[in-house]
Amino acid sequence: MIDRLLPLLFLLPAVVDGDPPAAASSPWDLFVTEAAARHGETGRAAAEFLAEHRPERDAGLDPELLLENLELALAARERFPWAKDLPDRLFLNDVLPYAVLDETRERWRPRLLEVAAPLVAECETAAEAAQALNRGLFDAVNVHYNTGRKKPNQSPAESMEQGRATCTGLSILLVDACRAVGVPARVAGVASWHDKRGNHTWVEVHDGERWRFTGADEYDANGLDRGWFAGDASKARAGDPVFGVWASSFAPADGTFPMVWAPEDRSVHGDEVTATYAPEAKSAAAVAAVRFVRLWDRTGGERLVAEVEALDAAGEVVASGRTRAGRADLNDMPELRLAAGAPHTLRCTVGGRTRTRALPAGEAGEATLDLAWNELALSEEEAERLVAERFEARCAELREERAAELEAEALSSGDHTLRLLRRDFGEAPEGGRSLWISMHGGGGAPAEVNDQQWRNQIRLYTLDEGVYVAPRAPTDTWNLWHQGHIDDLFDRLIETMIATAGVDPDRVYLLGYSAGGDGVYQLAPRMADRFAAASMMAGHPNDASPLGLRNLPFAIFMGGADAAYRRNEVAAAWGERLAALREADPAGYPHRVTIYEGLGHWMDGRDAEGLPWMAGHTRDPWPERVVWKQSGRTHGRFYWLAVGDGARRGGALVTATVADNTIALESEDLRAVTLRLRDELVDLDREVVVTAGGAEVFRGLVPRTEAAIEASLAERNDPRSAATALLSVGW
Repeated sequence: MIDRLLPLLFLLPAVVDGDPPAAASSPWDLFVTEAAARHGETGRAAAEFLAEHRPERDAGLDPELLLENLELALAARERFPWAKDLPDRLFLNDVLPYAVLDETRERWRPRLLEVAAPLVAECETAAEAAQALNRGLFDAVNVHYNTGRKKPNQSPAESMEQGRATCTGLSILLVDACRAVGVPARVAGVASWHDKRGNHTWVEVHDGERWRFTGADEYDANGLDRGWFAGDASKARAGDPVFGVWASSFAPADGTFPMVWAPEDRSVHGDEVTATYAPEAKSAAAVAAVRFVRLWDRTGGERLVAEVEALDAAGEVVASGRTRAGRADLNDMPELRLAAGAPHTLRCTVGGRTRTRALPAGEAGEATLDLAWNELALSEEEAERLVAERFEARCAELREERAAELEAEALSSGDHTLRLLRRDFGEAPEGGRSLWISMHGGGGAPAEVNDQQWRNQIRLYTLDEGVYVAPRAPTDTWNLWHQGHIDDLFDRLIETMIATAGVDPDRVYLLGYSAGGDGVYQLAPRMADRFAAASMMAGHPNDASPLGLRNLPFAIFMGGADAAYRRNEVAAAWGERLAALREADPAGYPHRVTIYEGLGHWMDGRDAEGLPWMAGHTRDPWPERVVWKQSGRTHGRFYWLAVGDGARRGGALVTATVADNTIALESEDLRAVTLRLRDELVDLDREVVVTAGGAEVFRGLVPRTEAAIEASLAERNDPRSAATALLSVGW
């Protein structure tokens, strides 16, 4: 009926109670006039209340919306038993209004009446109706707590469209649903909790005798006046516009309702109700370190439900609680009261798995701890289990991802492709197969020449056991195997074979002949942490340095008469350099140098004796000493050292030695490194000490974390070299 009458209504002058016709001066004048015409003095009084107290922003509000809102509010007062005897002040201020705060103005009453009326059909009191709505409304309209909502002060339609809202949007929705069925309701809240950790809003409903509170979409079967926020509200500050508790009002009241999303907006009136929640000040926080806890699966992720315990230095549980997730409000957190000035350990248990976080001695007062599950400390057993679990999961992904490349016998990285020839020998031993990467000669020649060298390489050596792979160099240039793209391609090759061929990452071997030998000289020192041993056959090192070979068994095979490019002389000189390095560092630089007198570039196959020698070695991914000399092709990690992209400089040298849980660093080129740690290297349950240039730069526990494991395996899906803890140090 309203839809049919309004177009005509606003074209005609209003006539009320026999007064002469007069032109309407505004939509609000027309609204008041029509309300009086339809509902007499009751309608006039209600319309005038809204017109008198409406915010300035609503000056041009659609009269159709206002009339519908008024008529449905009056109908609810007659229909629902708890609304029949409401005092006018409660009805006008807390049932009739078309809005709660500054949300978008809309026709919410018809939809919410349709949803809410069946939910309260069996209720007899306003309190029962409010409980029934809090229990059933949010599922009925499919709106629940989610910080991904578009804005805090959403209208009911905006929240229902998204299916999500935070505390203010949920509170507006519940208040409007209560008003739709005649229950007086308003929003209450704080601009900031006493400890400055954020704002919060909730709902108050009037049960006919007094105002009661409840959290929106936080139904409690035990009744009203319950909520996780009650303890925080009890610490509110009376008379404070920021830290006090305020309830919304359509009519002018004590002050203005604080809207943190619009801090300068004073258009929404507010009653201060702090005394309801904080009848007397509490001083416990002044003598205790009170810690509130939220747990996330990872930074920026989803919240987790966890059993949380605080342990004192003796290992006794002194406080406990349970974190919230899902629909729970962001500020719904367990409160742990700890002794100020004493260290504690926080123990979190999720799904039967337990992780910890050290809490240094804290000051008295309150603070919120936002913890990421993947950054909490793991036990050694849990860390090792997680390494194995994540490795297997990544292998399953790689088997699917690389299926097409394996079918094509070609792996690609960037703009380069590595074609493969493969031969498998023997049965796979326990622990996995060995992998042999054998690089062909040629270079600086037509493609067909290099193709012939490639096909020859796959036949050159045989094994008792292992996966023998001859890759085809991606280019035909003279430096086939020591261009920068080779490192990435070999990383991809090794990772693929570990995942798809059951290769043991500690038994990967590198060898090459002629130009392939050149590649061994170059690649072995800069990728030493990938290999168990390397053999160079008849190649030339060019500008390579042997310093990085400290932990990689390295063999040189050369014909004594192979004088081209002085290969024989350089091989002998390298042998002398390796021997000198070994003498200065007896635990490092294992090597073998074999020069066949009288033989030229082709060694009559005698160099094959290098393969059994190589097979006798396995990689140690956690050596006690590391010497890292960056070449022109830099890397971000080497054994248990790592540097950021900004510190990757050609020629940089750093040495690191570990003994009795102390790591000593020496470098004239670097001033910061990241230590990739695991219990094979240091005891992570004990204090770790780090020195640089003889000065102590760190002392303390370094936690094993899921984040460290994930980062390590994301860089390189190698479970044996995966770090379980990361420590960045600078000096």
